[in-house]
Order: sequence, then structure tokens, then C-alpha cells
Amino acid sequence: MKKVLILLLAFLFVAALFGCAKKQELRAVTLNEVTRSVFYAPLYVAATKGFFAEEGMEITIVTGGGSDKSMTALLSGDAQVALMGPETGIYVVNEGKEEHPIIVAQLTKRDGSFLVGRQSESNFDFASLRGKTIIGGRPGGMPFMTLCYVLRAHGLEPNVDVTVIDNIQFNLMGGAFESGTGDYVTLFEPTASLFEKEGKGFKVANMGLESGEVPYTTFMVQQKTIDEDPAFVEAFVRAIYRAQVWVKTASDAEVAKAMLPYFPDTDQATLELVAKSYRATDSWTDVPTMTEDAFARLQDVMAGAGVLSARVEFDTLVNNSFGVKAMAEVGK
Repeated sequence: MKKVLILLLAFLFVAALFGCAKKQELRAVTLNEVTRSVFYAPLYVAATKGFFAEEGMEITIVTGGGSDKSMTALLSGDAQVALMGPETGIYVVNEGKEEHPIIVAQLTKRDGSFLVGRQSESNFDFASLRGKTIIGGRPGGMPFMTLCYVLRAHGLEPNVDVTVIDNIQFNLMGGAFESGTGDYVTLFEPTASLFEKEGKGFKVANMGLESGEVPYTTFMVQQKTIDEDPAFVEAFVRAIYRAQVWVKTASDAEVAKAMLPYFPDTDQATLELVAKSYRATDSWTDVPTMTEDAFARLQDVMAGAGVLSARVEFDTLVNNSFGVKAMAEVGK
């Protein structure tokens, strides 16, 4: 009996060592996201459903609070992957940098923000914005450019017919509005819904539906990462695609539950409503690849905002090969 007990303990000890060794095999990866939002649901799903771990990665998600900060983290090596608007990559390319980042996967395909006002407006009309003030983000950022694009589509010229505040940092926009600045603000979820729930503001328009499809949020890595460790990039994109496939068939409640660990201050019911909203507006991409038409449309929006110094060739910034491979391996 004593011999059996010793053998059992030895077995458990070896198993524990094996488990620790297996856990230690996971590669530590830092991902810098431009902001924390339910808009990026598939990313959080990839983490909580274990898709990253199954691909050999332990992901730490750091919130940058602006595309410029996320890009800085990527280029400095503080992050191995960055989630941000593709326009940031275009800016870097047009600065003439030889070592510019590469887009390896797309996550969202339209603006995920809502125009939030101080009063409920069931019959909101963009014409009512004439003479009003909107907190719109920083010049050159997608939220700001999309807002200007939508205003012009409704016959309103920014800073002529409508004052657009552009000197408030992205992650401080909600706080500025709450403190009394502006008549309206563009906010992402879950902030927009939380403001509405707490009576701090009311959603009056969906900017994503107003602006149409553009490649809004993408994953980028450095070119040297692709050159030196393509297997890592393949594994990362494969994990993202697995999450995209899962989200496509999961219920809103399942998506909300999967995201909950990343939104500790938001209840599951609110996350479920937000997930339902983003699904209804077809905001998430089903595949990680980007189309050339969408990339061209993005640059049209940038040109209209006066921030595009030169058009960038699709293949210069976008590498769809990892997405194509992931779809072939995982299946649709």
C-alpha cells in the first residue's frame, strides 16, 4: 500500500511538473489596443475562449488611449501587435519610414461610434445640428474623419455650420461631455449605452450606418516580425479568425459572457444589448482579410478630410496572406 501511495505521489508530481512546463511554453505577447470597446468583441473572445492559448500565446491587452499611442508602442517594441485604425499605418508610410507596420488582419468594417446628445431625440435630424457643438476626437483619427464625412453628407460643413471640437484626447471625450463641454459627442460602446443608462446622454444616431463600410480597425505588426517569425503571425491571425467564426454563430448572450472579464464595470445585460447592436449593424468582419475596394474607400474618406498627402498602394500596407491561410486551415 505504501509503495502504491509513493508511486501515486510521484505520478502526481510529474504531472504537475508537466502541466507547469506546458503552461510555460505559452509565448508572452503584448497587444496594444487603441481603446477598450465592445466594438472589438472578437479580440476578447479569442482571449477568453482560449483561442490564443491554443495557438501557443498568452496575450496581455494594453489600452493605448489613441492610435498614435498604439502605433508608438508597436514601433518601439513595447507591443508585438497593435489594434488600431488603418489610417495610422497610412500616415507612417507617407512619412517615408522604411520600417512601417503591416496590416495582417481586419476586425471591424464600419465606424462603431454613436452620436450622443444631452436629450432624447426620437426623431433626430442632422439638420438640427446646425449651430451646435460636437466633441469629435482628434484630427486625422477615424472617429473625427467619419464624423466630418457624415456631416458633409448631410449638407453640414464642419466648423462652418457645426463646431467640431478636435483638441480633446480620445479616451477623455466622454468625461469632457459629462463635465458640460459640447452639445453632442461621439462615443463607442459600452460607454454610449452606459451614458444612456445613467441619464448622462442619449444616442441619437449610429455613425457606422451613416458612414457605410470602411476598414475601420485592423491588427498590425512590424515588417521584421513577419520576416523573422511568420509562424507567430500565422498563429495570431488564426486565433482571431477562429474567434470571428465563433462570434458569427454565437448568441448575443454568449458573446456578452465571453467579453465580461474585459468589462468588469459593465453588467452582462448591457454587454448583450451592445453585442446585439453591433451585430445588427454588421460591424464585425467575418473574415480577417481586407478588400482593395474597402482600402480605396478609406483613402477617399481621408482625402475628403484633407489628411491624405498621397495615396498608398494596397500591397504596401496590407498583407492578406496570413488571413487567407487561416481561412484555409480553419475553414468557414
